[in-house]
Amino acid sequence: MNTFARHDLETALFHNYSLEITGKDIGQIEAARFAIPAGTPINIAFLGNETHAQRIEAAARIRQWGFEPVPILSSRRLKSVEDRDELLAGLIVAARPTRFMFVGGDPSSPAGPYKDSLDLIAGGIIEDHGITHVGIGGYPEGHPRIDRTRLWEALEQKIGLLKARGCTVEITTQFGFDADAIVDWIVRVRERGIDVPIRIGVPGPADVRRLLRFAVQFGVASSAAIVGKYGFSLANLVDKVGPDRFMSRLADGMAGRNLGTVLLHLYPFGGIAETVAWAADAACRQMSARVRGETR
Repeated sequence: MNTFARHDLETALFHNYSLEITGKDIGQIEAARFAIPAGTPINIAFLGNETHAQRIEAAARIRQWGFEPVPILSSRRLKSVEDRDELLAGLIVAARPTRFMFVGGDPSSPAGPYKDSLDLIAGGIIEDHGITHVGIGGYPEGHPRIDRTRLWEALEQKIGLLKARGCTVEITTQFGFDADAIVDWIVRVRERGIDVPIRIGVPGPADVRRLLRFAVQFGVASSAAIVGKYGFSLANLVDKVGPDRFMSRLADGMAGRNLGTVLLHLYPFGGIAETVAWAADAACRQMSARVRGETR
């Protein structure tokens, strides 16, 4: 994304967004498939309580319905090189993914030979399976178990390893409530010479209780001051809130800056259908605002 006026920027953010789903919730994609833009990348979460068969089936259905499956590989959950290869072979036969996302994963200790996604990248997965496009994680507000210096080092190392192996790279960030912190982080990424596309993790509409539960699970900052800027109060847990105020603040912070390619990754905490409907409505509102501005 080049330097845009604010309304151009916010309109552009809503094009080519990506989504995320679990194997057990794949039916939500089917139910909403006619509202999801064709070719939308859909990340498939790697949960500890799901099987490879569920992940492969989800990828196959996503491909069947005209979207782009993006399997997430949780490095610390892979039990062996053979386990890795069995999953990859199944995914490639069933769904022909053109992109993958590599993460460390939640377990504090590895189930097999990979302690983090750096190990996975260095362990031959790219060469062995002909992978050409990889997404990696970004943490604008930090990580609960990794200090910030190490996060920056790991980000640069992963990008370097992947580019050296001929891969194109994309960063998808953890969701957050603090748009100002996210803009500051994107600026720092670009100042470090990292020019790959960034997908900003944005929670779809959901009730406050659910948002806070995921914030605790993923170590996302959720102080009263931060969530107040986002648009909700810790005193009203049953209220449903969308990211409209967050998006407005994000666009304000990015306007007038050349921050490279910046897109959205929508976390559908309130369900796929509601998240997709919100994105379509927001895009329409931004387009209408742009047209009104041009006709004045």
